[in-house]
Amino acid sequence: MTLDISQIDFKKGDGLIPAVVQDADTLQVLTLAYMDEAALRETLDSGQATFFSRSRGGRWRKGETSGDFLNVVSVTPDCDGDAVVVKVRPVGNACHLNRVSCFGDEDAPGVGRIARLERAIHVRAQADPNDSWTARLMAQGPKRAAQKVGEEGVETALAGAAGDEAELASESADLIYHLLVLLHARNMVFQDVLDVLARRAQPAKDDS
Repeated sequence: MTLDISQIDFKKGDGLIPAVVQDADTLQVLTLAYMDEAALRETLDSGQATFFSRSRGGRWRKGETSGDFLNVVSVTPDCDGDAVVVKVRPVGNACHLNRVSCFGDEDAPGVGRIARLERAIHVRAQADPNDSWTARLMAQGPKRAAQKVGEEGVETALAGAAGDEAELASESADLIYHLLVLLHARNMVFQDVLDVLARRAQPAKDDS
């Protein structure tokens, strides 16, 4: 992990910069902490989020006592170089109150729930097929998962044409879940789909 620390302005905050910690997959904001230069260097060197505790008056690596580490994916400074966003993949909870996030009880909102669901599918896929529908489906291979997507797609279409809103929402949830299982079976993630959508959203080039 590389970052030009010389571009970070620690002087503005009396030696400290705020660090917004964000889940790299769900994009949920997990916590706000502070870093001095030593904590930032340790974060970059170790790959685990390390902060400066203003109450303790020294550095601390998240998870040293709780085991809830924050494995760092990237560290990005803001435009003024006096704050950073630290994207992580958490092991356990980020909040000392044993919650996913320090900012309330809500789990990953919006599209972030897709990434949370992908994590659940990854865990369930490794379970005993006798105990897990997802593991059973994965054991049958991508073709069976694709068949389930087709079945759920038809049921969603029928619910959209003639069902009520609750039925449509339920069938849509089934469709999305099985689509994620299929992607997992093909060693893909939903981000692969989002990348295609992002490319399609770009303005068409004028070929004239």
